[in-house]
Amino acid sequence: MQMSVTGEIFYWRGPSPFHFVAVSGPQSDEIHDVASRVTYGWGMIPVTAKIGTTEFATSLFRKDGGYVIPLKLKVRDSLQLDVGDVVTIIMSVGS
Repeated sequence: MQMSVTGEIFYWRGPSPFHFVAVSGPQSDEIHDVASRVTYGWGMIPVTAKIGTTEFATSLFRKDGGYVIPLKLKVRDSLQLDVGDVVTIIMSVGS
């Protein structure tokens, strides 16, 4: 499944501090429908994501009833992205 997600980058200081973009409610529902077929454990869902021409592999996390996309430091640095920036991410779920 491929989808486009647009959202603001936020920092979450939880057990594993990281920067994320939230997946909207309707899109999270679509992901939830296929989650059991694509997860590799603990609810983690592998995705191939792309911002502009930068492609990277990551895994979606469950948070607050939806999903969030983690943005690696290497990706943020190469694109000069920071908290508050709005990005569009094209992702393939389960890849």
